[in-house]
Amino acid sequence: MAMHYFHLSNGHTTLDNVGTDLSGLISIRQEAVRALREFLNVGPTDSLWTGEPWKVWVTDQPSAHGQTILTLEVSAR
Repeated sequence: MAMHYFHLSNGHTTLDNVGTDLSGLISIRQEAVRALREFLNVGPTDSLWTGEPWKVWVTDQPSAHGQTILTLEVSAR
């Protein structure tokens, strides 16, 4: 298992400094989708409708440093 850091950009950028201990790409993908669902369900979504994508990206080091493992983007118009 290894630590992975889930960052969010939705008009504001939130960087993960705590991380989640996950093993394998399948677990990372599932957590990225879960995180994006949570971000969509919490707080205002006005910035989503401007056409600017919301993005969750996962790195192997805190504060968006290190290698990017995957990126998940959602946009709406």
